[in-house]
Amino acid sequence: MRFPHLLPLLLFLAACAPAAPDPPATDEAPADAAAPPPRPGSDRDAHGCIGSAGYAWCERTAQCERPWELARREGVENAPAAIDAWCGAPAD
Repeated sequence: MRFPHLLPLLLFLAACAPAAPDPPATDEAPADAAAPPPRPGSDRDAHGCIGSAGYAWCERTAQCERPWELARREGVENAPAAIDAWCGAPAD
């Protein structure tokens, strides 16, 4: 090597070079970051019924019901129109 005394000088200059500035901090998530999926059971309606678990509010029973369970229990046709009609009717 012809210039061995230059190596320490080059190392010194490299160590003294300014670092790249950090990007400005923001409260916003990056545009390509996906939102986390909703937690199971977090889709409650105004009555507290969890739609993703199959529950819907029934005025007649005044509680959250699964249509297929209600149809079997009450002898109603398991069809949206029949369930809606049964739940909309006044209690016996």
